[in-house]
Parts: sequence; C-alpha cells; structure tokens
Amino acid sequence: MKKKIIIVAGGYSNEREISNQTAKSVYKELKKNKTYRIKVLEPDGNFIKELRKFRPDIVFNLLHGRYGEDGYIQSILESEKIKYTHSGVLSSSLAIDKEISKKIFIKNKILTPKYIKYSFNKNLSKKNLIQIVRSKLNFPVVIKPLNEGSSVNVFICNEKNLFKRLLKLQNYNEVLIEKYIPGREIQAAILGNKKLGIIELKPKRQFYDYEAKYNPNAKTQHIIPVILSTKNYQKVLNIAYKAHKKLKCRGVTRADFRFYKNKFYLLEVNTQPGMTSLSLVPEIARYNKINFNDLIEIILKDAAINK
Repeated sequence: MKKKIIIVAGGYSNEREISNQTAKSVYKELKKNKTYRIKVLEPDGNFIKELRKFRPDIVFNLLHGRYGEDGYIQSILESEKIKYTHSGVLSSSLAIDKEISKKIFIKNKILTPKYIKYSFNKNLSKKNLIQIVRSKLNFPVVIKPLNEGSSVNVFICNEKNLFKRLLKLQNYNEVLIEKYIPGREIQAAILGNKKLGIIELKPKRQFYDYEAKYNPNAKTQHIIPVILSTKNYQKVLNIAYKAHKKLKCRGVTRADFRFYKNKFYLLEVNTQPGMTSLSLVPEIARYNKINFNDLIEIILKDAAINK
C-alpha cells in the first residue's frame, strides 16, 4: 500500500506565492519516492471534503502566515485526527503572535528587543506617540503586524516617518513598535531535538525583508559557516533550542536573531520555515550533511496529532 500524503499549500495569507513555491520544491522531491501517493490541496471551502475523500496518512503543512502557521489549519487536522507536520495548535498560535512570544522569551530570560503595542483605536496624536516611543524605546524603531510572517509589512522608522508608515498598517488594528537593533543577522535552525546550525545574512537592502528573502535579484549574501567564536556559536544555538522548547514547537523551526555588542537578540521563531531553493533551513541542513530529501523525510517522520 502506498503512503498517502497531502501537501497543503497556497492559502489566504500574504505569503501565498511563497507557500506555492515551497510546495513545488517538496512535491518534486516526494515524487521520487514511488511508495508515496501525493496530492496538493488548497485550504479552500472544499478542504475538509477533499481531505476526507483522499484520506491521507499525513498532511505536509506548507502554508505560511495566517491560517496556516497560527494554529488554524492545525486545529482542523486535529479534529479530523490526521497526522500533520511541524508544530501543533498551541505552539503555532504562540509563535506567530509576536507579543505573546516576546512575553514568553522575557519570562524565560531570553533577550529580545524592547517593545510597545500600539492600537489604532487609541487615537493618539502624532506628538504624543512620538513622545511615548522616544521615552520607552528611542529611535529608530521597527513596526510590524502582530501575526504576519516573512517580514510582511515590516518597516524601520525614524521620528519623521513613523506616523506615515504606521498608517500603512491600519488594517491590522494593533501593531508592535519595537526597538531597532542594528548588527548582524543570524538565523538558527532547530530540527526536533537537534540543533541543526546557523547562517548569517547580509542583505543589500535595508534589512532582510520580503524582497531580500524571496527575490534572487535582491542578491542577499548567505554566509555559512558563520564566523563566530565557538562560545557564541553554541550560545545562539542554545537560545534557539530553548525558545523552540519553551514554545513547545515540533519538527523544524527557524529563529531570527540580531547580534549586537556581543549579545544575541531573538526577534521571532518561525514554525513553518520556507523550503524553496533560496530558503535558509535547507541550506543549513545541506551544510550539515542533511540533503533536501532526508530533511523532508525527517519532517514527515515527526508528523503527529495531539501535539
């Protein structure tokens, strides 16, 4: 009997295109294994109907952002009692919420940039907002939605452009205003109980934003091995592992850091990291002698319910 696998991709978030790219890469690899029967499925209005019709052994969740990375699709799969990859309902919802995950980091003595939450309902004057930000964080700051991935709608702001850029995020109702940390961009991957490795990014753009991540023309430099002392190399991996465990994550995660004045600041943990040709986790795995096929198989083996 062939093992039946459904790849869930696409979805309704701003990262739909990246999800589909990831799905193509994984589908191409899985097709090489003749013991698998594979179907790619959109999480649309017919999703549960198609799920029950195909009756998969495993759902390979390749959705990014809202509805795919926030516990929503995971709760559907839990109710249908179908094994799925990556993190469960609770850990997904905790990790994607940038405020809640920060509170967990702070509680567990994991260094993360200072922040305030801004609500558009408060109707603060421009002057009052500037004063609050200046006193609590100082400029520059980073503004970002509470629950998006892939640096979607993330802006670095100074006093002059803060209010103007905030207006671009009005649809979110609430956003995070975070102290901007300069320094090196370091990303660490955790695979189950394994501290997989790290990579450094040098974007040509202002920071590692959506374009820098997914557009080959952005020419973001990927540096591996990363030049760090042995002590700092282990330190950043240990922080990533601690965050992975405190958020109760499963499968593979990628933690985003800024390294500044010999300190690692954890920005966020991604529970559904990309698996495209430009993605960081496959690159880190490859450097650590785990090819793309083996990486996929390890993720599949971890598929479960009741996470």
